[in-house]
Order: sequence, then structure tokens, then C-alpha cells
Amino acid sequence: MNTACDLAVVGASFAGLACADSAARRGLSVVVLDRKPAPGHRMHTTGLLVKEVADKLDVPGHLTRTIPGVRLYAPNLRHADLDAPGYHFLATDIQGLMTWFADRATSSGASLRFGTPYRGAEPLTENELRLRGSDITARFLLGADGPSSVVARDFKLGANEDFLIGVEAEYEGVGGVDESRLHCFLDAELAPGYIGWVIPGVNIMQVGLACRVPGKPRLKDFTAKISALFDFSRARILSHRGGLIPVGGRVRQWHGSRVLLAGDAAGIVSPLTAGGIHTSLESGWRAGHAIADFLGGAGPHPGIALERHYPRFRLKRWLRHALDLNPPNALYNLLLGSRPFRTLAAEIYFHRRAMKSRRARAGSSAH
Repeated sequence: MNTACDLAVVGASFAGLACADSAARRGLSVVVLDRKPAPGHRMHTTGLLVKEVADKLDVPGHLTRTIPGVRLYAPNLRHADLDAPGYHFLATDIQGLMTWFADRATSSGASLRFGTPYRGAEPLTENELRLRGSDITARFLLGADGPSSVVARDFKLGANEDFLIGVEAEYEGVGGVDESRLHCFLDAELAPGYIGWVIPGVNIMQVGLACRVPGKPRLKDFTAKISALFDFSRARILSHRGGLIPVGGRVRQWHGSRVLLAGDAAGIVSPLTAGGIHTSLESGWRAGHAIADFLGGAGPHPGIALERHYPRFRLKRWLRHALDLNPPNALYNLLLGSRPFRTLAAEIYFHRRAMKSRRARAGSSAH
């Protein structure tokens, strides 16, 4: 029996589910394939939402924890508190959040097939594709299958080349953590090219760090270091996760005649902060609209329609190059005592859009 649909989405990711939801709401028949057995299974993300996302979504409160500010630590473990009135982050129950996103897409009319890997696609007619190893034919295909996209490889599209690698452990029983702060750690030795973090999550504590590939994050050493600040004596690890984070910006070729990439697969991740949930949701949602318009004869090819909406991150790519120089820890220790550095850090964490209407506050001094 053949399942003919307008749009096949590979990957029940943030981008994939946002696209499926968006396209189904516009009247397309949508099928989502994901090799994982269930939504949110073994996700490679902290699940941290910035305010821009929180303002657009109505995520159930039991799936989130509000974190109002940031505590930024130098390698010597002195810190500065950063705040922007009205701004906050949301830590999330990531599996619960992805289940909620999946339910939204299903309610909009999309069909979700978990435990169904993508095995390639081939042209059936000029305007239709057949997905190998399945009963699915589709008029359009969206690749939202992560930083090492199989869809991109299958269709000879652009590939991500520059990565961070991150690891995170979920704990229970960690004491002494100020739960009103996102705790971020600068350390050129343990997290070259990025940071370490402690996130007061939903009924857990998330402890992780990332570094520039080809380096390898040393989570055990990082945890030992921050034990000077937090009490791990009764802590128990519940789970680990990790994965690659693309930081090279948008890939050069992100669409073909009947295929489009979104989210991490397209490199739509901030090269500076490595934040990708906001941009994945935005790119997926816009892709669903653009594909619906194209297939309905009301718009150009989605690659044309989305050109100005898929960011190139020009400035952030240059800042990424500067971060890759990996300033020594002695310089980080010195910079944290500088008000200009703390002000810059506040702009990065709270985003320029938040800074336009209210002045972010950086701690008057390092503590």
C-alpha cells in the first residue's frame, strides 16, 4: 500500500516538528520519519530556551523552570552576575518538551513514524520522490536530521564542517547551586573554544561542557573543579548525553529542486553561542510555510523564499574565529574584572533585541 504525501520530513527534531506542524496547518499532508523509538529519546541538547522562544510558545509550566540571570565564572572561579530586566531563560524537561511538540504536530494533522530510519530517496516522477525501504512517496522532502545530515549527503547538498563537541550529565542531589542563575564557566584548558555550564533543570541539575573539535571535553575534570563551588557529595548521575554542534554557519548549498534542509542540518546554529533551538524552530516553521506556498502554486521555490530568513551569521562567524584563538586563562581572569567585558557578555547572553529596550546589568565587580 502506497502512502502518498505532500511533504516528508526526516527527523523529529525541533526544526522537523516545527516544519511538520506549520505545513500541516497550511493544509499539506505530512509524514515525519525518525529512527528514534520515541520523541526526545537520547536528545543531544541542553534543552535551554531563550526568552524569544518562550514568548512565542505556550509550553506547559510543569515542563520548564525559569532562570532569570547568568553567573559567569573566570577560570579562577571568581564570578560576575549578569541580568537584563524582563529577560529570562527556560530550562526544560527535554523529553517532555519534545513529546509536547510531537503532540502539537499530530494535532495539526501530521503523521509521525518513530522507529523508522531514512534510507534514501529517488525520483519517481519529475515532481515526486520515493523514499527507499518504505511505502512513502512525497512531493517534497525536508532534511531536519541533525548536524551530520544523511539527507544532505544523499542529495549532495552542503555539509557542516566546523563543530563543537559537547557532553552533559544529568544529576540529582547536587547542593549549593543558586537556582536563579545559569552558571557558565570560561576555561581555555577544559573548554577551549566554548564554555562549561551548570543548569538548574526541571527536577535535575545539568552539568556539561563543550570544546572545539578535535578537542575532547573532559567532563570528569570539570566536575572535580566545580566541586569547590557546589556540593556533589550526595550527587547521583541519572544520564549522559553528548554530540556535535555545528558552528560554521549556514551550509553553502541547503536546497535542491525537491529538497530543503533546516535546523542543524542547514547549519542554522549561532557560531558564537552554539544556540540552535531558537533558530531551528524558526527555520522549520518558515520552511513549512514556504513549502506549502510552493506546492500550492502561491510562492517561489522554498530556497528562494527562505534566502533572507536563513541567517548567514557573518558577524558571529568572525567572533567565532576570535574565540577559536582560545585566550589563555590568565587573560580570562583579568577580563572578568573589566566592565566592558561584562557588558559584552551581557549582550551576548541576552541578545541585542533585548538590549534595545532595556539596559542589561553586569555585576559591578567580579566576586
